Amino acid sequence: MADFSSLLDGYRRFRTTNYPAQRARYDALAGGQAPKTMIIACSDSRVDPALIFDVSPGQVFVVRNVANLVPPYETGGGRHGVSAALEFAVTQLEVEDIVVMGHGGCGGVAASLSHRFDDAGVGEGYFIRHWIDLLDDARDRIEAAHQHDPSLNAQRALEQDAVRVSLANLRTFPCIPPREGKGRLRLHGAYFAIGEGVLHVLDAETDRFAPAV
Repeated sequence: MADFSSLLDGYRRFRTTNYPAQRARYDALAGGQAPKTMIIACSDSRVDPALIFDVSPGQVFVVRNVANLVPPYETGGGRHGVSAALEFAVTQLEVEDIVVMGHGGCGGVAASLSHRFDDAGVGEGYFIRHWIDLLDDARDRIEAAHQHDPSLNAQRALEQDAVRVSLANLRTFPCIPPREGKGRLRLHGAYFAIGEGVLHVLDAETDRFAPAV
């Protein structure tokens, strides 16, 4: 596991190998960025989008948070980090694709299913609770389905539904539907199964995830 000193060791390797090898790319990027794709992924240390999609610096605009969630459009009250990043990517960078990527073994989803933070107070998981409650409706549906069919993998079902929730919430932002309707912006759902090392893509017509080919 990497502590800060090992991170500094990694930086030194970067400076002596990767940076010189890609110096032209970094010099070009110093003047600005123009990624065509935004990826909304989980903060989980095991699912780095840059590694999974094998992209170089400057190619993707990435936002990571607990359970790869996008809140619905709203104004007022608190700070809106995900919303600000989304607005910047869409209206300023004019990205052409947004990918919401869930993953297997998601701790935020597990926390939702466990109800562990349902009564959490300030300093005891309050912020976690107020974030993952975005999944409450989907969780309740899946829990009800699991009661009727115990063979249902509730964890995986909710991990994939978290992607659907975020896609639906994306479309509540005023900047999204007009661009999507004109074909200037495309939304995608994806799911990375850690244990399998396989990326699944959400089919918009069937609403099912299938391995990418």
